[in-house]
Amino acid sequence: MPDSAPVPGAPGTSASDALLQRLSALHPKRIDLSLGRIERLLATLGRPQDALPPVVHVAGTNGKGSVIAFMRAIFEAAGLKVHVYTSPHLQSFHERIRLAGRLIDEPTLAATLDECEAANGARPITLFEITTAAAFVAFSRHAADVLLLETGLGGRFDATNVIARPALSVLSPISIDHREFLGAGLSAIAAEKAAIIKPGCRLVSAPQTAAALTVIEAAARAAKAPLSLAGRDWTVGGDSAAVPPAPALIFEDDQGRLCLPMPALAGPHQVENAGLAIRSARLLAGGLGARLPGPALAGAMARVRWPARLQRLDKGPLVDCLPGGSVLWLDGGHNPAAARVIADAFADRAPEAIVVGMMANKDAAGFLAPLKALGSTFTFIPVAGAEGAAAPETLLSTARGLSLDGAIAGDITAALESLSRQAASRPLTVLVCGSLYLAGRLLSANGQVPD
Repeated sequence: MPDSAPVPGAPGTSASDALLQRLSALHPKRIDLSLGRIERLLATLGRPQDALPPVVHVAGTNGKGSVIAFMRAIFEAAGLKVHVYTSPHLQSFHERIRLAGRLIDEPTLAATLDECEAANGARPITLFEITTAAAFVAFSRHAADVLLLETGLGGRFDATNVIARPALSVLSPISIDHREFLGAGLSAIAAEKAAIIKPGCRLVSAPQTAAALTVIEAAARAAKAPLSLAGRDWTVGGDSAAVPPAPALIFEDDQGRLCLPMPALAGPHQVENAGLAIRSARLLAGGLGARLPGPALAGAMARVRWPARLQRLDKGPLVDCLPGGSVLWLDGGHNPAAARVIADAFADRAPEAIVVGMMANKDAAGFLAPLKALGSTFTFIPVAGAEGAAAPETLLSTARGLSLDGAIAGDITAALESLSRQAASRPLTVLVCGSLYLAGRLLSANGQVPD
């Protein structure tokens, strides 16, 4: 749950929306990290977490969803059926639960939520906890070869951390975020994330800062969990001189060297995410009875999709607000590490304009500072419908504290129309960023449909 957002869906639009609204009232806090409540509910439900296919448990700060998207593409290219659990969603709650490759349908979601509501009664439980329990119930009743399970927040007391023996634990890069829940320093945050490591279960880690790596290595040793580490046990990188003459992803580990197409997901950071996914999939493939031939891996790199992560939008009503030939980029990143990734991705061709909306509990100064080097103009907008959104005036004041000026607009459409008028028919490259909730609103307004 890397970004804050209110309960999804408008009340009464579907049976599951109505259930989600009711379930959100069972606990006075949206986030209250604990395992006691979900363990109690899962026991009442017959412990569905014990009837799951092999689990890949993924924690980290940034990149978790992208790594899962790569792993899903890899395993499906190898012919496996894949369950997926991610959060938050962008447009529809159904996006969080994928059953053997397909988003959970409305009748199944509504029936499963209803069953969990009946089992829980009026006892306190957070929305994320009870919906995680519902996901486990659904996963346990549908056949699949593997479950890719993303933590919501942290790891130690995250509702997903009831899996006793994952087939694999995976850590994406860890950085500062959610300090109010996970601790003020990087070591404390890393300790919370590393708590998904289970005794004797294999662990794969992305490149980490020295402080985070020290914590991870100590946790792995204590759990006697074999650690496979980026840069030591495998390498990955982009090669612009590869044969055939096209940019290529070069991956190498003890199973051999691969030369693959560059990932369909934009940005140099996705090379690292792809490497983490490839290493994880290769370690797990044998236990799943799967083969990962080069053509399957190549196809996975070409077909991988993960919306709102440096996503290019070339058509739709919002794109039409801009002059012809313009490009609209969307990224849900909302912390300083994500902003550094965005800045790196646009280092060679910065967008003329950046539109930012954020939640008030995010480090706005830390997010904006890396973007300053791009030299773009800034427009600040509210995150419509989101409780706890930052006021555009506050964001502008923060920007001015960094010697950045900017404008304010009432919403994304108004921001794009204003930029269009200023451009006077000149094509623009525009980036919208700062919040996954904002990203979901934008995708809906632009006519994108979850799949």
